[in-house]
Amino acid sequence: MSTSAWERPWCASLAVGDLGRTVELVGWVRRRRDLGGLVFVDLRDRSGVVQLVFEDRMVAEGERLSAEDVLRVRGEVRRRAEGQANPDLATGEIEIRVTGLELLGEAETPPFVVEDGVNASEELRLVHRTLDLRRPEMMANLVLRHRVVATARRYFDEMGFLEVETPMLTRSTPEGARDFLVPSRVHKGSFYALPQSPQLFKQLLQVAGVGRYVQIARCFRDEDLRADRQPEFSQIDLEASFVTEEDLYTLIEGLFERIFPLVGIDCATPFPRMTYERALEGFGSDRPDTRFGLELVELAPIAEGCRFEVLERAAATGRVKGLVLPGGAGLSRKQLDALSERVRPFGAPGVLWFKRTADGVASPAKNALGEEGVRRFLDGAGAGEGDLLVALGGPAKVVFAALGALRLELAAERGLIPPGRHDFLWVTDFPLLEWDETAGRFFAMHHPFTSPRPEDLERLASDPGAVRARAYDVVMDGVELGGGSIRISDPAVQRRMFAALGIGEDEARERFGFLLEAFRYGVPPHGGIALGLDRMVMLMAGRDSIRDVIAFPKTTSASCLMTGAPSSVDPAQLVELGLKIQ
Repeated sequence: MSTSAWERPWCASLAVGDLGRTVELVGWVRRRRDLGGLVFVDLRDRSGVVQLVFEDRMVAEGERLSAEDVLRVRGEVRRRAEGQANPDLATGEIEIRVTGLELLGEAETPPFVVEDGVNASEELRLVHRTLDLRRPEMMANLVLRHRVVATARRYFDEMGFLEVETPMLTRSTPEGARDFLVPSRVHKGSFYALPQSPQLFKQLLQVAGVGRYVQIARCFRDEDLRADRQPEFSQIDLEASFVTEEDLYTLIEGLFERIFPLVGIDCATPFPRMTYERALEGFGSDRPDTRFGLELVELAPIAEGCRFEVLERAAATGRVKGLVLPGGAGLSRKQLDALSERVRPFGAPGVLWFKRTADGVASPAKNALGEEGVRRFLDGAGAGEGDLLVALGGPAKVVFAALGALRLELAAERGLIPPGRHDFLWVTDFPLLEWDETAGRFFAMHHPFTSPRPEDLERLASDPGAVRARAYDVVMDGVELGGGSIRISDPAVQRRMFAALGIGEDEARERFGFLLEAFRYGVPPHGGIALGLDRMVMLMAGRDSIRDVIAFPKTTSASCLMTGAPSSVDPAQLVELGLKIQ
């Protein structure tokens, strides 16, 4: 009993059009049902499930099967009995009357039931990840990821891009996160670094004349993790010569018009544009979720001279912003106090609230502000009867981060996000540099090779914080899907950028000498973008964590529960590498 593997149908590919056909199938036992003289077995492969029927002389064969046993069966496709069709299955109208069975692998009782909605902890599922991946919803995520990658590759091939692999073992050129270091056995005391991104190599490929580069790139960053971060992750990485921002916007929008319809999400192009400044002022975030209102409102002019010291001081030295929650005046005092607890993780001391009801206005600051002062805040924010105004003052970073997060939480809790709606947009005009209080100097917001806007270039030495970058992010539903920039291609501008960052000539040669050497021999203007593949598939699959769309992910402590990585190594290996554990 054997058919060529490439001719054998998938379980869920069979339908009424195959009635009367004799087929050979392979897969895992999903479940068995004994009905006395009749045994039904659901056979599962990655495509789905088909029902097997063991009757007559085959009943005894079916009775010895257990969940997750691996089978090869032969049988006839027939229609299910009257009233027995299952509309929830793609194969729900047919079944296979088994005439031959080969048990290829017996399975022990699994630690959890291999089905969707399983009541098992994520830790247990990660330990037994191969079983977890057999579950239809998890397998569907892998299939979706494959389809996204295949669609992207076809698209970029049509657009004239070459897929080029860049090195995994390179030199350490810190780009914001810690590098993963790999010791060299041959060059003891020296280390390779795993790439945080292919940034420098994809620029070198433009100098080499590739013109249009793309790669499904593996990237590595030794940083603190969360639901949408992993120490190793994948990007759809691309770079092109002789392009502008508009060229790249059109390119990525065209890609999304191919990818997102795979899950029924339409992309209306061109995507709206929003400046970085507008995003922060209106949404408290550089990746704004525009599917609902609750935009931040400016309260500083009202706070100035308002006779409430906290807000007056914030207006003089920082920012005072607020958001209006429609119908929020009905929140209890306990719920209002909880709002302050929500903003404290961002460094804020708490929020000040104002509300307007049929009985008048109320606020903890009413004694200081007076009723008229409370009304000024409510009127200035556009809060009507039954609404709640939440205000916060302090340093800009704290105010934007705290209110931006609170805005998202309140929208989710109160059902303000329209079901099925998805918003795409470009965020533009990022600052080129950002000031680090601890280090006492500027750092590149993206990387040192991002081009400043030409009209801002003259301020690079005199007012570096005011210089805007030719950088852009593409955002979906408040999640950054990717970011990129037009790069610096003029060596003179690159020297000025290094000077603004406090990088001298010697340090520049030490860190980026190979790139600067290549740039001496004719650099085309170029730019690119990197899209987070894991994050994109996560959103398309409707999941909350990228761990659900990565075959073998790490935990938030950067551990692999299945393999036990990271682990200790044989002392002899350390001796070979010239290393000693302290």
